[in-house]
Amino acid sequence: MMRTDAFDYHLPEELIAQSPALPRESCRLLVLNRQKGVVEHRVFTDILDYLNAGDLLVVNNTKVMPARLIGRKDGTGSTAEILLLRRLAELDPADDVSAQHWEALVKPGRRLKPGASIDFGGLRAQIVDWAGEDSKGQRTIRLQASGPATVDEALHLLGTLPLPPYIKSYSGNTSLYQTVYAREENSAAAPTAGLHFSDELLEKAAALGCNRADVCLEIGLDTFRKVDEEFITHHQMHRESYSLSETTAQAVAETKKRGGRVVAVGTTAVRALESSAEPDGSLRVAQREQTQLYITPGYRFKAVDVLLTNFHTPRSTLMMLVSAFGGYDAVMDAYKQAVESRYRFLSFGDAMLII
Repeated sequence: MMRTDAFDYHLPEELIAQSPALPRESCRLLVLNRQKGVVEHRVFTDILDYLNAGDLLVVNNTKVMPARLIGRKDGTGSTAEILLLRRLAELDPADDVSAQHWEALVKPGRRLKPGASIDFGGLRAQIVDWAGEDSKGQRTIRLQASGPATVDEALHLLGTLPLPPYIKSYSGNTSLYQTVYAREENSAAAPTAGLHFSDELLEKAAALGCNRADVCLEIGLDTFRKVDEEFITHHQMHRESYSLSETTAQAVAETKKRGGRVVAVGTTAVRALESSAEPDGSLRVAQREQTQLYITPGYRFKAVDVLLTNFHTPRSTLMMLVSAFGGYDAVMDAYKQAVESRYRFLSFGDAMLII
């Protein structure tokens, strides 16, 4: 039974990137070759050296919502904050655009109990119930638009783009926390491996004969949390909604048939692909299905051949997934080298390619 602390490592606080690389593709790239057991230190534009004609880049086209709302609690006027995590559309009448139910994080959690209301000026939230662990401030809430605006319209007027809590000092252009191919606005966090691609770099990859396909996996903040349990098998994986089209399933099948490689851009693309993978490696179509796929060392990958990812939080499920793909010893050694070489870590940080 594998211990959670096996995925711990010392991450100096000054290595947690507080701003994105400019331009996007100018960050560093650590390349781990699993077969050769070799680590190379490059820059991100060099990824073209590792892509072949006939490869398929699979990207997560999710877009970060303006999910952070700051308002005043009814009765006291005290400041209250809500971070929307996942819409509970099954609780909403189909024809009502003035109200929505969400799973959310609330702050301060001790004061925002079921029954409490918050006014955001054009939008109100009522705390309906507890959700998940109370200590983590999770609630089920009901958003009600006031005035002629729909909830979606009010959110875009009043909400802001949330950055992960470890990014404490960035005040620049928040559009840099969106991928250039973001389309489906349904996530509380960005698929950060894709932040390094510019339109120009994607065009160069296409010119090499590297194709591209989309999946959509809705990302919540549980993705980034450390695992608290002593053993990894005791952790309960969070649920995320994902979609995978017939076009993408066919593109993967054709790539495999031609001898090309499926290059997953980010751990979220991995989870979408592997959640749809049948034992023979074929993919089934998924439309907003739920996945709790928990990938740890020993997992046998069915769809993904190459992984592009960022450097992740210690003791996280993402560390476990990357270790499962790249090999535990090789990945932990690569992380040690990345720390020693002063790579930038986490969402705005540098990239890692495992081939």
